Amino acid sequence: MSDDLSHMRAALALARRGLGNAWPNPAVGCVLVRHGQVVGRGWTQPGGRPHAETEAIRRAGSKARGATAYVTLEPCSHHGRTPPCCDALEAAGIARVVMAMRDPDPRVNGRGLERLRSAAILVEEGLCEAEARALNAGFFRRIEAGLPVVTLKLASTLDGRIATAAGESRWITGPQARREVHAMRARHDAILVGSGTVLADDPDLTCRIPGMERAPMLRVVADARLRTPVAARLVATAGVAPSCIITAPGHPPAALAPYIAAGVAVQTVAPDPAGGLDLRALLGALARRGVTRVLAEGGAGLAAGLLRAGLVDRLAWFHAPGIIGAEGWPAAEGLRLAALAAMPRFRRVAVRPLGADILTEFEESP
Repeated sequence: MSDDLSHMRAALALARRGLGNAWPNPAVGCVLVRHGQVVGRGWTQPGGRPHAETEAIRRAGSKARGATAYVTLEPCSHHGRTPPCCDALEAAGIARVVMAMRDPDPRVNGRGLERLRSAAILVEEGLCEAEARALNAGFFRRIEAGLPVVTLKLASTLDGRIATAAGESRWITGPQARREVHAMRARHDAILVGSGTVLADDPDLTCRIPGMERAPMLRVVADARLRTPVAARLVATAGVAPSCIITAPGHPPAALAPYIAAGVAVQTVAPDPAGGLDLRALLGALARRGVTRVLAEGGAGLAAGLLRAGLVDRLAWFHAPGIIGAEGWPAAEGLRLAALAAMPRFRRVAVRPLGADILTEFEESP
């Protein structure tokens, strides 16, 4: 059992390599072990294919025969753009499969387990299930609720200000904190900002850490009034890294044409009563595109909207050791709380120093 646990934990570590890179598929890891020796390793490749199991089998070659496969998610049993992993495991001569949990995708969900057992492969499930579910929380949320998991990233002073009264914000946090933000981007499928952030900062929203080049994440602007400049970096570089503007319906085709010509995907969702966008509908639209993990980077209006709607699953707050004062821009606009009981609450799960700054990570409080 101790060997099973160590091999499954190794498979989970491999699966993490696919975060932000495997969507719309889950990030899965697989370790093949025969006679106590690891003979193959695999994880879901960019764009979701090849799958972890087929990668591990390819690397193991003939040594896969008679091996145990440790897989972080139930192997698929249906024909999609690739053949079923169950067939590949059987053809490779795998004798035993230890899987962390079932795949909630209705095309799988127990069918893979049955398919393996019908091929006389011994199957065990449930090892490290909680860790596997946490790792692919975004995939499960997309399948089960039609929404991605949302992490709200904020970077502020100790008093919660993100810019001076004049709008100066570069740089509140130091280089180590900014590098961590780039690493966070690489672990998410999509980066979401409001049009105010595009107008104020003209960001490119890419990961610029050498060695972490991956399939480009989707860059999304929530822009009900279509204020994004056609000259913005997100528009100008849409041919290199995918960009999407989500706006309200009703704009004339001539207003949308320059974005479409630049390669930007333009999508409409219903407005909210205040004239912004229905953020639940926006996230649902991203989920239908296959997005499982969203990093919301601001600004204050988007942060407040997500918090008011109860759509923030995780919160990553970078605090710089300084104070701007009440005249500075707040990290979130007003939440219009009628009572303290309505305040969004989170549970602290990690604290890390990053140079002079502190990153505190939270999860939604149950």
